[in-house]
Amino acid sequence: MGGKGANQALAAHRLGGEVKFVSSLGKDSNGLNAMEYYKKEGLDATLSLIVDETPSGVAMIWVDRKGENSIVIIAGANEKLSPEYIHQIEKEILKADLIVLQMEIPYETVKTVCDIAHENGKQVLLNVAPARKLDQGIIQKIDILVVNETEAETISGEIMEHIGEEGIVDKLLALGAKTVILTLGKQGCILKNDQLYLRVPAFSVKAVDTTAAGDTFCGALAAELSKGHNWNECLVFASAAAAICVTRMGAQPSVPTETEVRNFLEKKSTNY
Repeated sequence: MGGKGANQALAAHRLGGEVKFVSSLGKDSNGLNAMEYYKKEGLDATLSLIVDETPSGVAMIWVDRKGENSIVIIAGANEKLSPEYIHQIEKEILKADLIVLQMEIPYETVKTVCDIAHENGKQVLLNVAPARKLDQGIIQKIDILVVNETEAETISGEIMEHIGEEGIVDKLLALGAKTVILTLGKQGCILKNDQLYLRVPAFSVKAVDTTAAGDTFCGALAAELSKGHNWNECLVFASAAAAICVTRMGAQPSVPTETEVRNFLEKKSTNY
């Protein structure tokens, strides 16, 4: 099982968040198996759209000897998650304290959710994965923008090697994002907004598969934010969750539980 939205929703759920997951699946074996899996996990996916005419989206993943991955995505039913459907479930969406989005659904749908959230004072966390350009109108409605180096360069039009990590974060803030989190793999992550600058180093672990690391980070971050923790606490927790994730094979099977992350943090000797 996988998909960025599903991975992040499952991560937030396993890590203690109260989650409602909105997706679009085909009425095929992949879609039905996914819904059954979410049910067994206790993840509420009842707002998801099930479509007859289109198969569920799939991804092919290659992992090299260093644990790094390459992914090819076939969107399938993901493309059917339309702005019209979002308006149908708008009241349910607005019950959320934090709305988490990725880019494996149609761009117009992402824009619609951002518009609805902004108009109603709801926080939006957008993980721009897969990487793509964003309209400035969308960026200005993003409370928390989470990007890796490739995504940051795609949105900003800058090269991080040329302007530096903080420079590219500043560029994204100038475009209108309220808080930017730049993930840097083994180098940790950076957070910056108009009040705070944080650099949180990564935990040292032996990676075997990085497939769901970014999604686990986002889900963990969302779960901790929803509990009212401060930025440093959230980033350390999310980094720990991602560190555990990369030591395991697979996407969703690699996502840790809250207890596992708390135990990891207790045992790990760090400088935090």
